[in-house]
Amino acid sequence: MKIKATLDRIPGGMMVVPLLLAAVLNTVAPDLLRIGNFTEALFVNGANALIALFLLCTGAQINVKTFGVSLAKGGTLLGTKWIVGAIFGLIAYSFAGDNGLWLGLAPIAVIAAMTNSNGGLFVALVGQYGNKEDRASYSLLALNDGPFLTMVALSIFGAMGFVDGMFSLQSFIAVLLPILVGMVLGNLDEEMRTFLDSGSSMLIPFFAFALGMGIDFGAIVEGGLGGIALGIMTVLITGTAGYFVFKFLRWNPIVGASEGSTAGNAVATPAAIAAANASFASVVDIATVQVAASTVTTAILLPLYIAFLVKRMERKGYQFENGEVKHQSVNG
Repeated sequence: MKIKATLDRIPGGMMVVPLLLAAVLNTVAPDLLRIGNFTEALFVNGANALIALFLLCTGAQINVKTFGVSLAKGGTLLGTKWIVGAIFGLIAYSFAGDNGLWLGLAPIAVIAAMTNSNGGLFVALVGQYGNKEDRASYSLLALNDGPFLTMVALSIFGAMGFVDGMFSLQSFIAVLLPILVGMVLGNLDEEMRTFLDSGSSMLIPFFAFALGMGIDFGAIVEGGLGGIALGIMTVLITGTAGYFVFKFLRWNPIVGASEGSTAGNAVATPAAIAAANASFASVVDIATVQVAASTVTTAILLPLYIAFLVKRMERKGYQFENGEVKHQSVNG
């Protein structure tokens, strides 16, 4: 039975298929794998540990002389997504009706969904289509976890005062540390670098499945059409912006597009902001379910959009080999 060969024929198959399979399972029979011990630890709760190990293996492949490239790419991803999300948040606030909504969307949900990205999904996609510098750029993306950058956006156009203490430096270091440990091991010992190299690709389907076990299709129904629309906007607008920014800088544009998602922890952002400023309390409930729906929608749609972009690039003569993008002229 040619399982791997079948998955390899599907764009992003090593990530997309396990993730969608787990999402269906979690929606239809959520308790099937939640039986404790090793089964639940691996298939349900293992995403963070597996991603951490993936980042360590990735870090081992990075030469210290090229780490600056990873930081530049991470900063570009972070800035592009935040700027686009802030702009659309400003538009939503400017044209919101008397009920505080813009086209049925809570402006705070727009900012929360479009400025906060799913790190696990990014790692899975870039693990398949990016190189070691692209994968290491995730270390800087920890800055868009939680409500901090959403509050910065709100403060800039005067929707609320700036609130201190919403970003944890400790959390940022906790994301960066596995990459640094891998870098140290790989730069001290070439044999360790070679040994850890296989882990980068091997771990992808396993943490993708665990990520899928956190997706419930019911969140799309609860969030309604507004939440689905927000998810589509996040993928097509922030993902496409990242694609063209990376293309302009002559980096792998698929990596730029891989940031077009909404993280699960963004669901808590509206409540966190309302706790800091009571004026947002009236829209917390609708904003929360819309962000939740966007999270699920982007988790499903972004891998499909990436597959579309990859096929489009391949038709133009580009080839993806070992994380590198090469252009081959149709005429040779």
